[in-house]
Amino acid sequence: MPVRQLSEATVNRIAAGEVVERPASVVKELVENALDAGARRIDVLTDGGGRRLIRVTDDGDGMTRADLDLCVERHATSKLSGDDLLSIHTLGFRGEALPSIGAVARLTIATRHASEPHAWTVTVDAGAKSDLKPAALGKGTTVEVRDLFYATPARQKFLKTDRSEAEAVREVVRRLAMSRPDVAFTLAGEERAPVTWAAAADELGRLGDVLGQDFRTNAVRVEAEREGVRIEGFAGLPTLSRANSLGQYLFVNGRPVRDKVLVGAVRAAYSDYLPRDRHPLLALSVTLETREVDVNVHPAKTEVRFRDGGLVRGLIVRALKEALARDGQRAATTGGGATIAAFRPLGAARREIFDWRRSPARPDPRGFVPARGGAAFGLAEAEQAAFDVGHPSADARIESFEPATDLIERPLGAARAQVHETYIVSQTRDGLVIVDQHAAHERIVYERMKAAIEKSGVARQLLLIPEIVELDEADAARLAARADDLARFGLGIEAFGPGAIAVRETPSMLGEVDVHGLLRDLAEHMAEWDDELPLERRLLHVSATMACHGSVRAGRKLRPEEMNALLREMEDVPNSGQCNHGRPTYVELKLTDIERLFGRR
Repeated sequence: MPVRQLSEATVNRIAAGEVVERPASVVKELVENALDAGARRIDVLTDGGGRRLIRVTDDGDGMTRADLDLCVERHATSKLSGDDLLSIHTLGFRGEALPSIGAVARLTIATRHASEPHAWTVTVDAGAKSDLKPAALGKGTTVEVRDLFYATPARQKFLKTDRSEAEAVREVVRRLAMSRPDVAFTLAGEERAPVTWAAAADELGRLGDVLGQDFRTNAVRVEAEREGVRIEGFAGLPTLSRANSLGQYLFVNGRPVRDKVLVGAVRAAYSDYLPRDRHPLLALSVTLETREVDVNVHPAKTEVRFRDGGLVRGLIVRALKEALARDGQRAATTGGGATIAAFRPLGAARREIFDWRRSPARPDPRGFVPARGGAAFGLAEAEQAAFDVGHPSADARIESFEPATDLIERPLGAARAQVHETYIVSQTRDGLVIVDQHAAHERIVYERMKAAIEKSGVARQLLLIPEIVELDEADAARLAARADDLARFGLGIEAFGPGAIAVRETPSMLGEVDVHGLLRDLAEHMAEWDDELPLERRLLHVSATMACHGSVRAGRKLRPEEMNALLREMEDVPNSGQCNHGRPTYVELKLTDIERLFGRR
């Protein structure tokens, strides 16, 4: 087949495939344009998950007639003052979004600039551009996209259900709303009830509106700055975690991104708090000079490349760890709410009592003989006998004692009882605390072990015969370059010719270790994140396991002084609000919560 030049319409549709993947990507491009235009309010309306209709209205600066005529042409943009792609201060800059959308759908733009006497409108239908016409519009811009992908029917087959596409649109708007708390957003459509996020006075206010009250009350402030790179935002406590990483919102210079350096830094910072199958909730913003980051990596602009990724990663890890250590004694307030919700409704308890009364297995209540003329007394005695339900069906094993009054003012209060020889009940000034004694002591022992490792280093075990591990040449070179860092964790290695590593020492804590598997995991991890974290994580896992076996076990009876000593250690030890597996070590119930249970409030 001879070589031929593709038509302009075909070229535009091919290019559109890189920018317009689904309705959510259209919404992303249009909302970013509105933000770049200085909008203070943005309204998004969809129909059919965006398949049939997408309408984005803003109150931004708008465009002049000449700008509107040019904006639907390929590679036409107002975002770049020159040709320097490393000096980008806007969300959009490629000049591809509007012509790409117009190539696969019916696109209509109505806009009014302050210098124009009236608004103007233009339509692009499957790449065919209409003449500009006067329009009625007070301020800003309205972009309407109908029948998405009707010009490329094959692309429609890859779209999901209307509900799934609508949820993707919602997620895009959520991310952009979190990046700009000063802008009001409204999202509406037939698939959902309208959602409005009013302009917020601060970042946490907007995050609370978008992510919910639980995040607002269980987030810690994160701030750090070094060498022109600034990290700020909020991170959820480890006890407020999720089963996936969808709750991690990361921004670079105000741009929502999914970057492997940032995701890896978050994982590293929480590795000491959460198991691998749990993920934190957070919203972090990275601000740095535009020349230190390349945002022109992918047409969708969701990926970035840092000039010094190690600096950014290290700063995020340090900032998160400092923030979590600062509030390490806190447990998520959701624990108290879950505890309140776990109480059975009063009606259910009454039904169980009624069923017990009628049960044949229930012992007969004490017999009684009504006194002469004392039928009323006999009836009262019979009613009282109904409360005699026999012996308890379970032994709660509650050991209670008088509290030490001088300890009630402490954050975790004074121990009052031990329930089921597993949970410590402590009284505080305005409520009570229930502590899982094993989980709490496990964290305490773990932190002690970490401090000992940090102080004296990791003990090494010398191999009588060095093990030779054959790897890909690039992987072997990467490991050899980090030999000094790995030695700090007790792993002694050196290059053994091209594509091979000689292992002479291993961490004693690991015991019998699969050296080949360990080095392969390290090599794979370094190829992706360029860090020795897997070894550190293995050591921390071993430390956590040892701490678990060396801690106070559930079922052990404690003396009052032992319980209070445990509470005091929890107040002093960092990260004591959660165990090594990310579960809370204690639940706090305020007196007001308890009073609500009994209808006293």
